[in-house]
Amino acid sequence: MKETKNFWARFRVRAGYPVAAIFLVLAAPTIRWMAIGSVVAAFGLITRAAAAGYLRKDQELATTGPYSRTRNPLYLGSSLLAAGFILAGHSLWAGVIVAVYFAVFYYGAIRTEEAHLRARFGVEFETYAARVSTFLPGFHPVGSGAPPAAKGERVPAFSWGQYRRNREYQALIGTLAGLGVLWLRMWLRARFGY
Repeated sequence: MKETKNFWARFRVRAGYPVAAIFLVLAAPTIRWMAIGSVVAAFGLITRAAAAGYLRKDQELATTGPYSRTRNPLYLGSSLLAAGFILAGHSLWAGVIVAVYFAVFYYGAIRTEEAHLRARFGVEFETYAARVSTFLPGFHPVGSGAPPAAKGERVPAFSWGQYRRNREYQALIGTLAGLGVLWLRMWLRARFGY
C-alpha cells in the first residue's frame, strides 16, 4: 500500500515539471484569459483552504465542513486550480496536456488514498463513503456526511492552526508564483513575439 502511495506521489511531482515546462511554452495568455483563470484558481484555493482547516491527517477521519460534501475536497480544489491555469494559459494543447496529467495522476492518487483510509478507519470510512461522493460535491442535506455528534461530543470545526499545520499556504504561494510566470510569459509574447 505504502509503495503504491509513494509511486503516485513521487511520479506526480516528477511528471509535473516537464508538464509545467511544456504548458509554459505552449501557453498564449491574454489579460482577459488570465483574469478568468485567476478567478477560477481563486475558487480552487478557497476550496483547498477550507478543506485543510478540517483535515487532521492520520489522526481522525475528516467528515465535516467540505468533507461532508465530497470525500476529496483538496483534490477538487486542485482540479479548480488546474482549470484556472488551463484557462489562463489560453492554449488548447497546453490545456489538454495539463488535463491529461491531472486526470491520470490524481485519479490514481485518490484511489490509493481511499484504500489507505479504508485500511486505517475501516467501517467508519465505509459508512462515510456510502453517504458522501468521491469527488464532485453531493447534493445531500447539510451535515449528512458526518454522523450526528453524540451528546457532549466535540464536532471538529475549521481551524487556521490546522490550515497552517497542513502547510496549505504553500498552494497560495505556488499559485501566485505560477500566475506570475504566466504574466511574464504574456508580457514576453507581447513584447518580443515569443
